[in-house]
This record gives sequence, C-alpha cells and structure tokens, in this order.
Amino acid sequence: MSEFLSASALWAICLTAGAYQLGAWVQKKTRIAALSPILTGAALIILLLIVFKVPNAQYQAGVTHLSFLLTPCTVCFGIPLYKQLDRLKGNLTAIFAGVFAGAASGIFLIAGMCFFFRTENAVSIALLPKSVTTAMAIPLATEAGGLVPLTAAAVILSGILGNVAGEGLCRIAKIKHPIAQGVAFGTASHVAGTAKAAELNELTGAVSSLSLVVAGILTAVLMPFLLPLFA
Repeated sequence: MSEFLSASALWAICLTAGAYQLGAWVQKKTRIAALSPILTGAALIILLLIVFKVPNAQYQAGVTHLSFLLTPCTVCFGIPLYKQLDRLKGNLTAIFAGVFAGAASGIFLIAGMCFFFRTENAVSIALLPKSVTTAMAIPLATEAGGLVPLTAAAVILSGILGNVAGEGLCRIAKIKHPIAQGVAFGTASHVAGTAKAAELNELTGAVSSLSLVVAGILTAVLMPFLLPLFA
C-alpha cells in the first residue's frame, strides 16, 4: 500500500480533506462538541496510516502544499478585523491588556513548570510557544533550538483543546462578553480557537484574530528573556 500511494502526490491531500469532511459530518450529526472535525479527522488519518503501514514522512511530504497554506490562511484572519475595525478601536486597551496577561502568564507558567521539573532544554524551549499559531511557533522553536515536532504537537493540542472545550469553559467561568471570549480564544488556542470563536460571533472572531497575532508577537518578545533558564 505504501508503494501504491507513493505513486501519487494527491492521495495525502485527498485523505486530509476527506477526513476533515467526515469529522465535520460526524459532529453535525452527533452535535457533540468534543467530536471536533480537527480532532476526529486527525484520529482517522493516524488510524489509516497505521493500518496501511504508511510512513508519516511520506504523508507529510504529500501535504506540503497544504502546510504552506498555513501562513496565508493566518493572514486571511485580517478580513474580520477590517469588518469590525470600529468596534475594535474602542476596546483596544482592554484587548491588549487581556492578551498581554494571557500570553505572559502562559509562557511564564510553562517556563516555571519546565524549570521546576528539570525537563531537557530542547523540550522546554519547544513548549514555550505552545499557545501561538504554528506559522509563528515553529520558527521560534527552530531559532531557539527546540524540538520542532514537539512544538507542533503542543500547538495542535492547545488549539484542539480550545476549539473543543473553549465555549464550555467560557460558560463555566461566566465569560459572556464577545470581546472577552475573543481574547481568551485567540490568546490560548490561536487559529483553531479563532475558528471556533468565529462560529460564536463575528466580533468574537475578529477579536480572536487580533489576539492571536498580538499573542504571537508578545511570545516572540518574551522568549529570549526566558531562554537563559534553559541554556
């Protein structure tokens, strides 16, 4: 099977798109938030790769073009920002304060836990940018000498958790204002969280888009100050 699939460059893209659509169908039918298309689609892909004994490297090579689209897709989040620009301008102070508090507490908490448990330096560095989008987290981890695959896994996990559990956590914490919800989604769970935020409310999606960008920049600024801990 591995040799058969290697003859085509489209199988990995078709598998990815098909798994996501199947996941979206399952969630629509069951209406279970935990069955996110991202989560169920990823699980299905992993299962098929194992069953048909297809190396992950071969699959990754097939989805190179999809991975390339991560950066332009992130840029596209600027569209809701433009649509909600007037409302964003009136709440910039609150948004920036919330993002700074979330990004700073997140990265310092990870650094503190890694330092306390004495994890390997490459592992610690890889986990520091876990809450920012892949397009920013991977370059940060690469430049600092972290384990890039671990960074990718941590980013994906934080995104899935935010997408699946974010709405429920906002309900439990009684966070009802769309701007506060947007800050939470964008700061803690980047693009995947922003996708969920956009489903809740257009303003929430716009704030989340802005928050993920600002959180990424803040993480890039704060990381150099923490790297000496793991030198």
